[in-house]
Amino acid sequence: MKIYLTAVIKAKDEFRNEVLKVLQHMVEETMKEEANELYTLHQGIEDKNQFVFYEIWKSEEGLSKHNQQPYIQDFGALVDEKLQEKPQIYLTQLV
Repeated sequence: MKIYLTAVIKAKDEFRNEVLKVLQHMVEETMKEEANELYTLHQGIEDKNQFVFYEIWKSEEGLSKHNQQPYIQDFGALVDEKLQEKPQIYLTQLV
């Protein structure tokens, strides 16, 4: 079963460019993962500190493997210091 994931990330203003760089690196690396079908990063128009990922994964196992990758772990290290709040993650499926 495919997994559709939406993640909303809010960077602190002073760390926006640093967070963006980490997120763009995640996109580059994730596109190489076999279980990934789509991994797009968006930035808010009204709030430049808001970033939204839209992802499609071939399976739960593929998403789980993705979450163990070093570049995802590196992002996790930013959460407490450089984000306004913990990312909001929405896992969905087609109905």
